[in-house]
Amino acid sequence: MADLTRLKGGHFIIIGRAGMDFYPDPPGTRTEDATRFFACLGGSSANIGVALVKLGGKADLVTCVSDDAIGRFALNELDKYGVGRAHVRSVGGEARNSLAVVETRIEDHQSVIYRNGAADFEMTAADVEGVDYSAYSALITTGTVLASEPSRSAAFRGFDLARAAGLPLIFDIDYRPYSWPSPEVAAEVYSKAGALCDVIVGNDVEFGFMAGDYDRGLDKARELVARGAQIAVYKMGEKGAITITPDGEITTGIYRTEALKPTGAGDSFMGGFVSGLSEGLTVRDAVLRGSAAAAMVVARVGCSPAMPTRDELDIFLRDHAGHAPA
Repeated sequence: MADLTRLKGGHFIIIGRAGMDFYPDPPGTRTEDATRFFACLGGSSANIGVALVKLGGKADLVTCVSDDAIGRFALNELDKYGVGRAHVRSVGGEARNSLAVVETRIEDHQSVIYRNGAADFEMTAADVEGVDYSAYSALITTGTVLASEPSRSAAFRGFDLARAAGLPLIFDIDYRPYSWPSPEVAAEVYSKAGALCDVIVGNDVEFGFMAGDYDRGLDKARELVARGAQIAVYKMGEKGAITITPDGEITTGIYRTEALKPTGAGDSFMGGFVSGLSEGLTVRDAVLRGSAAAAMVVARVGCSPAMPTRDELDIFLRDHAGHAPA
């Protein structure tokens, strides 16, 4: 079991993808009707890195991008936000960066994800072995990195190296069915990853998926903590979250907002939550910070550009101090 006080160093190594997001413009436009698009950095791991940096932390990414204009776009965006890319490798051949076409609308929302021959799945053990884990406060990864080889084996190698260096392992389940050969394979791999990690974050559907029964998701979260995890955050959408620790369970609600889109909430939650833990907040207050960050992002266009700064998040929390979700 890793020492979570190490998170106070505020410097995170993140394994996972960086890509390009396209948003039909102006907001509210359906993709099939669009003639203009707004482009920005995407990919769950890259988004989490941006969230952490905007909140005052440091983050470095380990992944692969395509050796073409789209890959270079992702690299330029990482530089713009200050996410370290010394461990991001460009790959040629037929590998292509992930691309998401995402609508800024709630009703009849459409997201089209292109992950065929994804460049980030080309990450190898050599990529993760080139990291000096002793320089970091924690390892963060998302479930998409585990969906294919050689990325899957590389990620587990990274887990081993990070644990050997005493780093807490933080896992965002982030289940995307279209990336996996079968639900059975995904459930097996996710359960293996969850058993190795100190902090696991996911929604009710994702934990239920790991359990093999969507009605037993909360039981799965509790089981992971009983078997060694230190925190499991079981998110329930508008119903809030149940956070399980060895000391008990914490129930919190959400901050209401005028949402423009459903995407980005999970990545922003992770950024706010981990940032809170790194600053020594209680688990409950860290969850509330994550919930506030999520509420802010769904009310803005994009994911990475929508991540709040520290000042913006502090103002939001101050203005909502009288009705923090219980």
